[in-house]
Amino acid sequence: NASGVIKIRIQTNGLPPRCAAVPSSTFAELNVDFEVNFNPDVSINSLNSNLNTVGSLSQTICTLTSMSSVPSASGYVNYGTTGLDTATGVAVDGVMMFTSDSANNYDPFFPPSGGTAETVDSCLAHCQTAGIYHYHIATGCQVNPPTGNITSCAAVSACNSNIATYSISSFSSYQTKTVIGVARDGHVIYGPYLSSGTRVTTGFDVCNGMFYDSIGNYAYFATSTYPYIVGCFGPGNYPSFGPNCTTNGVSTYNMSSYAISFLSSNTTNTTTVSTTMVTNSTTASTTRVTNSTTMVTNSTTASTTRVTNSTTASTTRVTNSTTVHRSASISGRINLDTGLILLLITAWIWLY
Repeated sequence: NASGVIKIRIQTNGLPPRCAAVPSSTFAELNVDFEVNFNPDVSINSLNSNLNTVGSLSQTICTLTSMSSVPSASGYVNYGTTGLDTATGVAVDGVMMFTSDSANNYDPFFPPSGGTAETVDSCLAHCQTAGIYHYHIATGCQVNPPTGNITSCAAVSACNSNIATYSISSFSSYQTKTVIGVARDGHVIYGPYLSSGTRVTTGFDVCNGMFYDSIGNYAYFATSTYPYIVGCFGPGNYPSFGPNCTTNGVSTYNMSSYAISFLSSNTTNTTTVSTTMVTNSTTASTTRVTNSTTMVTNSTTASTTRVTNSTTASTTRVTNSTTVHRSASISGRINLDTGLILLLITAWIWLY
């Protein structure tokens, strides 16, 4: 926009680009349309979610509608008519991502004693009572939709045995940092691996978010532990206890090395990202009855650096395209040594 803020607009009808293993009569076509600041600057020194007791952590992470409000710094605007109180974001296949809670406010796959696990198909999604097809956990189907009919999770031995490890194994062909969605606060949602091929098993906060590089980028990562994708809008804190609504949570949260390096700093991205421009870009799908997703970024800021990364998911059955464009830039600071060299050269030329 005119202030140099990169925006992303996401539109989807919520229908999957595949034949899901649920009764077709339960599917609801959605009108999801929202705009948000893309990858907004955040700081580990200014947390959006600071949950310092088991009670506050559990009340937030374990409540189905706890993410109904988006942090104001994200510039979130909802243009659609579909309610998004239980949604954390949208996957790159156009299917909704919900909070990691069942209607009973506990882990839908590893509930505490007395709870009942929910059923999903082999792409780890299902419909709620209003017919909204959605995920609570990551799956390789999000980046590579299968063709033909899929079956239930119960019919797949590995999925039925342990849905959490099955979730991670579905990314066996994507063992690098892979975009699987965008959260409603504008942060990217990645699969379970870093660019190095290392699986994310630590370094994330209570929201499942992590500072993952030296310039302070923050994103959510898929994990094999609850809350699996996004637990709250981050950044969050790192307590030495987990929530009480799951038998598959972490016992303690640990900072990534990058997060540690940013402690007591005033800013993260804003200290290094300065002059950037992203060209206007639009990707629109042509189907309404099956699946359509549009993610658009716009920026009018003059720049000296331009880097564009895009991710597109598609299938031959359905026209379904999702493109995420984001710009990253390197600040134009000249270090002291370089400045002195330039000063000496200038003085020599003047004397000559």
